[in-house]
Order: sequence, then C-alpha cells, then structure tokens
Amino acid sequence: MKKIYPDTMPVPKGYYSPAVIHNNTVYVSGQLALNEKGEPQTASIEDETRQCMKNIETILLASGSNLQHILKVNVFIADIANWQVFNQVFAEIMGDHRPARIVVPCNQLNYGCGIEIDCIAAVAD
Repeated sequence: MKKIYPDTMPVPKGYYSPAVIHNNTVYVSGQLALNEKGEPQTASIEDETRQCMKNIETILLASGSNLQHILKVNVFIADIANWQVFNQVFAEIMGDHRPARIVVPCNQLNYGCGIEIDCIAAVAD
C-alpha cells in the first residue's frame, strides 16, 4: 500500500491521506473546493466542482493515473437543487468518459462548501 501526498497540495488537516494505492487501484479521499493554499473556493457550484475535480486530477496524476481511469465517483452535494449545474460541469470535464457515480444530498459540508467528491481509479497502464 502506498500513500499519496502531492507536492502542490496542502497536507490534510485531518488524519487521512489524499489517496492510497493498493493493487493498482487509487482510492482518492473526499475533495472539497480548496485551492493549493487550502482556502475554500465557494463562489459558485461551477467553481466548486471545477476545483474539486482539479484536486482529484492532481492527486490522480501523482498516483500514476488520470481522470480517464476513474472507475467510480461519489458526490456529496449540500443543495440538491445544484445537481443539474454540477452534472453539466462534470460532463464537460469528463468528456466521453462516464464512470459509475452516485450523488448524495447531504447537510452542510466543511468550510461551507456545497460539494465534496471522492473517487476510485485504476492506475494507468
């Protein structure tokens, strides 16, 4: 098992790794819309989604993977009314690749963020 801590991201404040690789599978921890300084980027659900996916991409690249190798995505959304906007931005980012996915409405997330995303991906060949 290998723990991943990308150089361009802040070390998590909680007791967890940004990602763990086991048997050529990358398990990415939940990503909030935090920039490289650990500051929340909560201007809009579009911006939050883009920042979360940027963080996930950074972690996947440091893990020897990428967005096109994502197998499963879990999305936690504080306001389900934002689902359509999130879905549109997610589709733009993912292109033709359609991993398995779940979207779970929830209460407020840490730092007042409206969305949190985690995923499981294969290590690229």
